[in-house]
Amino acid sequence: MPMRSDNRRRKMDRRQQNQLKLSPRLFYGDKMKTLLLLLLFCHVSSAAKHTLSYLLTASSAQPDFSFVGAVVVDGVVAGYCDSKKKVVEPKQEWMKRFNEDDPQHLEWHNRHCYELQPNFFKATIYNLKQRFNQTGGVHIFQRMSGCDWDDETNDVRGYSQYGYDGEDLISLDLKTLTWITTKPQALIFKTRWDTEKERIKVNMKYLKQIFPVWLRKYLAYSNGSVVRTEHLSVSLLQKTPSSPVSCHATGFYPDSAMMFWRKDEQEIHEGVDPREVLPNHDQTFQMSVDLDVSTIPPEAWSRYDCVFHLSGAEDVVTTLDKAAIRTNRKEPTSTTVFIIAAVVFVAVVLAAASTGFMVYRKKKADCPPCPPDNDSELSVKLNQDMKDGLD
Repeated sequence: MPMRSDNRRRKMDRRQQNQLKLSPRLFYGDKMKTLLLLLLFCHVSSAAKHTLSYLLTASSAQPDFSFVGAVVVDGVVAGYCDSKKKVVEPKQEWMKRFNEDDPQHLEWHNRHCYELQPNFFKATIYNLKQRFNQTGGVHIFQRMSGCDWDDETNDVRGYSQYGYDGEDLISLDLKTLTWITTKPQALIFKTRWDTEKERIKVNMKYLKQIFPVWLRKYLAYSNGSVVRTEHLSVSLLQKTPSSPVSCHATGFYPDSAMMFWRKDEQEIHEGVDPREVLPNHDQTFQMSVDLDVSTIPPEAWSRYDCVFHLSGAEDVVTTLDKAAIRTNRKEPTSTTVFIIAAVVFVAVVLAAASTGFMVYRKKKADCPPCPPDNDSELSVKLNQDMKDGLD
């Protein structure tokens, strides 16, 4: 078990090295809600075991300024707000209970969604349009912030960054406590925000302390309901009889699942090749782990099984069984066997006839016959030559 945990930590470390990229294409109106989910799922796919994300998006569309926000826990939208409504809408029953038990928490979200953040976003979009020499059109300003929390190592990673018109604009470096940007138009924001030490201090407090506490509370209220296995499928796959048997799971969420092979209910590592977790088109995930069966006698297959584990869901155990293996290879039918046999028979006959003909030609070349006097003599001679060639 410790070895599997270490492998999982290394896998998460590799994912956390990927930088968050905002979507290069943005939409306004009802499509903005879809955009929120796409951007959030893009980040969750590279997150640690549990993630709390806040995505705020404002549009400069005229005549009305538009602002929307979403709170997402492990890829599930827990709350939503937009400038057309004056109340934060819980999207999960557990979030509704949480707000009822903690009215101050709901008040914080209302104040940020309808007072503080819209005013800041509106002023910033105006400044950005000046910096980019933009006089018209629809422009989008976004902020994504939150934290990742590993419930095994207790590691917390916060993040806060802004995007404009589908491109990264400026982000907070938690190591140097400075704002970083590659856009010349954003240098004025970096210069001013770097001097606002109190602003950075407040950001750090939320990213490192408040958000992780809220995330743990959300998880406690959700009681694992953010785990999705309604489309889970676990199968045994094999390309050829000599190939490894792959235990393949797909349709689960989040991506912090584990899968391994056992022998006599003991986890094994020899002959086992685990694969990376990959995303599906519907924001669920898939993974597989291969087992080399070349040295396993058929009578011992029943001693092996594959275990799929997802926190908050029941383990799925699949016994190694030849009858349960799915493959894309086709077994030959009786008709196919008959055709193959017929082809082989014809080939043998043709080969024999060809050999006889070559022998006949060779003998004719060694001793060319005298020209026959008539047709009767020709027939006798041919018959005799054919007999000589087949003997």
